[in-house]
Amino acid sequence: MESNNVNFKQVIAFSGAFIAFLIGSGFATGQEIMQYFVAYGYMGIVGAIVVFLLFLYVGTSFIVTGYKHKFPKPNDIYTYYCGKTIGKFFDYFSILFIYLSFIVMIGGSGATIKQQFELPVSIGAIGLAILAGFTVLFGLNKIVDVIGKIGPVICILAILLGISAIVMNPSGLITVSQIIPDLDLMQASSNWVFAAGSYVGFCMLWLAAFLSTMGTTAVNQKTASLGAIFGALGFSAAIIVVALGFMANIQQVEGSLVPSLILAGNIHPSVAVIFSLIVVAAIYSTAVPLLWTVSSKIADEKSSKFKYVTIILAIIGTIVGLFIPFDRLVNVVYVINGYVGIILLALMILKSIRNIIQNKKDKNNDGKSLDAKIM
Repeated sequence: MESNNVNFKQVIAFSGAFIAFLIGSGFATGQEIMQYFVAYGYMGIVGAIVVFLLFLYVGTSFIVTGYKHKFPKPNDIYTYYCGKTIGKFFDYFSILFIYLSFIVMIGGSGATIKQQFELPVSIGAIGLAILAGFTVLFGLNKIVDVIGKIGPVICILAILLGISAIVMNPSGLITVSQIIPDLDLMQASSNWVFAAGSYVGFCMLWLAAFLSTMGTTAVNQKTASLGAIFGALGFSAAIIVVALGFMANIQQVEGSLVPSLILAGNIHPSVAVIFSLIVVAAIYSTAVPLLWTVSSKIADEKSSKFKYVTIILAIIGTIVGLFIPFDRLVNVVYVINGYVGIILLALMILKSIRNIIQNKKDKNNDGKSLDAKIM
């Protein structure tokens, strides 16, 4: 019989992997926080709270469903929520989007290395591709083990960076509402509501297969749920604090491809150097499961074909990522796919409602059967 005792070691690993998966190039560089939250002023902070609530639902749903059903294939999660036909669409669409997101990671690594060290973009891009490719070859269990340790550390450091940015210029938060409307900031959508929905939407297409597969390894449902809950809480807290840090220094970070490095440089030039390495680590922690998801869709990870597919995908992603500007990659890839993710969210909610109704019917039928036996 399964124990209901919480395995806190696994909770930390799950929440860490959850955070690490989402803290990729867009978050770590600050580019997605600028476009999805800061560009809308304080309503963007409200949007971040909405994102947190949706992450609670989405994260626990994916990981618990994976734990309960133990799908043979990672992307079977889409069939469960959407049915066979629509599920097939999300299955293939998500793989395309996830691979495009891997390319975004490549671009983010190149942009970070170039801005901080004034080295060619190719060094950061190729270096990340090699590291990610080799890690993927070790398989899912090794990936969760590695990035599960990186995620919480990066999250804490990002929060500390945001706090220091606020403390160093608190008056910036007073005037930011008047300043932002006059700035030409790239926005993810026409308003903060759609931006928040789009943000969760594209993250869902990342998380679905990964979290459901991770859920199959959970010792029990409570452990799986807590892993997703703490992951959502940590990541959302980092969004809010870092966004406020950018808002306090909005005129300084405006227009930068890697605004987080500017905040780090305000503390001390050496901190910027250290944080640039942290950014690359964050990008790596997301690039690895993205690449694994695509490779495992094409070939079984225990096969030799898996190795060749991984290497080829890493090479193609590097070539594409070198030729498209990073901020444009974030804006186009994430935003378009975010709206498709919103459709998945709606289908998930409908499925949850149907499950609740069905469970109530089953309980009522069980109760009637019991009454009949007594009589």
